[in-house]
Amino acid sequence: MATADQNYAGVWDSRLGFGKKSAIIVIDLLKGYTTEGSPLFAPGVVECVSQMPDFLSLARQKNVPIIHTQVRYTPPDFHDGGMWIKKAPVLKDLVEGNPYAEFCDGVEPQADEVVITKQYASAFFGTSLVATLNGMDVDTLIITGCTTSGCIRATAVDCVQHGFRPICVRECIGDRHDGPHEANLFDINAKYGDVISKAETMEYLNGL
Repeated sequence: MATADQNYAGVWDSRLGFGKKSAIIVIDLLKGYTTEGSPLFAPGVVECVSQMPDFLSLARQKNVPIIHTQVRYTPPDFHDGGMWIKKAPVLKDLVEGNPYAEFCDGVEPQADEVVITKQYASAFFGTSLVATLNGMDVDTLIITGCTTSGCIRATAVDCVQHGFRPICVRECIGDRHDGPHEANLFDINAKYGDVISKAETMEYLNGL
């Protein structure tokens, strides 16, 4: 039986590449995902966060726009979470004032960087992200953050459906378990965008 790579070769393996102008999105790098004992704790996100500081530093040196997302809900009824929070009640920790909802150390937004608050998986759904990217004349979205099987995948799918080029940076994306992480990176790379290494992305940034 052919491997997945062999089965997809020549059918689902084209690349979009970078366009004329890129922005970086840092999705939900919140302490709930990196704090042991938190229900949201995801070891892959710990590694992802460790890969981010030098990446963000280079992007800032090159004046690449950086957009951050955070999840926030309104207790006690969590109506703004709709069906999503009924399906995933673990997300109820992501409320104002809960330490798990704070940005991870080393990846906090700078004062001049856009922060988008979202309630659902995709950074596009119910937010101003499309208008923000259009206003900056961006055609390529470099995607980082967590989690691969949730908000990363949903954002990559919506990204291409809104006419932008999704570029996912492998080492700068994390999840709870390697299985869903690798499966979703495979699917994103096959059908929705490009999954490339941090080194290749840094090379692109250095060339700007």
